[in-house]
Amino acid sequence: MAIFPAATAHIRNQDCEFPFRQNSDFLYLTGLNEPDAILVLIKKSTAGVTILFNREKDKNAEIWGGYRLGQSAAVAKLGIDEAYVIEEFEHHLGNLLNGMDILYYPIFQSVLLEKIVKKVITHLRLNARKGLKAPKSYIDCLPMLHEMRLIKSDAETQLLAEAAEISASGHCRAMQSCHPGMWEYQLEAELKHEFALQGAREVAYNSIVAGGHNACILHYTENNQQLQNGDLVLIDAGAEYQGYAGDITRTFPVNGKFSEHQAKLYQLVLDIQISAINQVKPGIAMADINRKMVGQLVDGLIELGILSGERDELIEDESYKAFYMHGIGHYLGLDVHDVGDYGTLESPRLLAPGMAVTIEPGVYISKEADVDDCWKGIGIRIEDDLIVTAHGADVLSADVPKTIDEIEALMADAKSHG
Repeated sequence: MAIFPAATAHIRNQDCEFPFRQNSDFLYLTGLNEPDAILVLIKKSTAGVTILFNREKDKNAEIWGGYRLGQSAAVAKLGIDEAYVIEEFEHHLGNLLNGMDILYYPIFQSVLLEKIVKKVITHLRLNARKGLKAPKSYIDCLPMLHEMRLIKSDAETQLLAEAAEISASGHCRAMQSCHPGMWEYQLEAELKHEFALQGAREVAYNSIVAGGHNACILHYTENNQQLQNGDLVLIDAGAEYQGYAGDITRTFPVNGKFSEHQAKLYQLVLDIQISAINQVKPGIAMADINRKMVGQLVDGLIELGILSGERDELIEDESYKAFYMHGIGHYLGLDVHDVGDYGTLESPRLLAPGMAVTIEPGVYISKEADVDDCWKGIGIRIEDDLIVTAHGADVLSADVPKTIDEIEALMADAKSHG
């Protein structure tokens, strides 16, 4: 038997809740976007059984807190064999677990579930002389489920494509709306507005809108500074569409025109990103792509005078990490940093058709860096979403410009039209 819990609602402050976001594993298995539910899967010799425990229909509660699916509709709409009210879970669990050999559940993930499982299993063990039988083995179900989630179906690929297209629209709007004197949170509002107009009410993660040297903070989310003429702004933002995440990063000039030094550094990152994208295919590891990218980055930083010394030594002693301190990308899906095994440093996992990944090289030169002043405070990252195919990869986020000429043309056109 396997058990999968839904997410619960969380209080933001006083009696106000955070917006509800379903547990991704539970959403993947059920499609139910309600809190306080549990899915039970039972394998028997003849057939499998799916049982859902969810909130009961309650007219008064629904007046205050919104509609509930209930039990009858759950069976009809979700393809569940049986459904019971969530309050009955502990009672049913004893009967369901009795005689089972193995229990699969997400170990250490849900305190409430752990508490109930422990109580029921203790009861079964204490009553063994009465003929009750507790499972002999307890296995974490998440590694198996996450392997399933790692390889996307055609339907999932389509949802990821739509999330990327909506995200791209938001980034284009941000470029067109940006101007000196604007506040980072105002630019963030343009993104969210476009996401909503395109059918995505929620963001996939907290948006990063980082002007100037704020872009050197990898996960900057304060978004509360004014954008300055002559600076770049880095936006890392994605829409969430039917649970699936978009994840795009673009860096562009606040005033619509790259300076000479900004353009040189930006072109280096762009060339690396395009090269990395072209390497994505089945049978190659993300770690191998990153290794090649590091070589290109070090060559470029030496040429620009940002790094000095012997190339191989700079790579060996990781001097480049002062300016590039993350990896080339990550899995993408229901979570923006999606689940799945990456392998080890000695034996990294190879890409396979159906995997969704991002490619996101960057360069970040802090104000305190020991470099010429012309480079200080520049942070650049360029990120796209890809789905691995049988022979290469499709870029899902290609609709948002990323070459210098394309970005400057889009921003200039927006200004000319007022």
